[in-house]
Amino acid sequence: MSSCCSGSCSSAAPPPDGRYRKVLWAALVINFIMFGVEIVSSLAAGSVSLLADSVDFLGDAANYGVSLFVLGLAVVWRSRAAYAKGLVMGAFGLLVLGRALWLGTGEQVPHAQTMGVVSVLAFAANGVVAALLYAFRNGDANMRSVWLCTRNDMIGNVAVMLAALGVFGTGAGWPDIAVASIMALLGLHAARDIILQARGELRQGARAGAGVPAR
Repeated sequence: MSSCCSGSCSSAAPPPDGRYRKVLWAALVINFIMFGVEIVSSLAAGSVSLLADSVDFLGDAANYGVSLFVLGLAVVWRSRAAYAKGLVMGAFGLLVLGRALWLGTGEQVPHAQTMGVVSVLAFAANGVVAALLYAFRNGDANMRSVWLCTRNDMIGNVAVMLAALGVFGTGAGWPDIAVASIMALLGLHAARDIILQARGELRQGARAGAGVPAR
């Protein structure tokens, strides 16, 4: 769960470029599909780090969706959408952290092979999205941040690969739980940043609408 999902990734609208819009649609579809794949795989393999990684895909899909669906709307609606996204990400982060703590009290060992295969697939999916966004990496702040978010998410995929290797090598579940806990905490931090930023934007908009100078 990458912390780069906060800030300019959260609610800024994309530029009116037809090719960029198509790339965002492709990225949205890929991320949403991989979110579903990792959710199902995490349950099948008993892996909480896969569950944590799935939240990254959900966060990215939400980023692309916010950029596409609120394009042209008032800033207040983009802020509300970002606020809702932060709440959802926070809820998933708490779910992942709670599941990691719960599994940590038992002796369940996740299926390392499934973890490895799915994390490689996730890495490839993020690689495709990063390649699609590569041409826009030197664009405006929003375009560059979206590309950087996807590139950084590949680090999370590598972390799950390492967790799979750790589980395979030790025959224990603690590498999976450790990686998941770190990813969940990063995701909660990102969700907090998104919520605080969106709340600040909404308050600023309310003051502006009421004619009260911003503090």
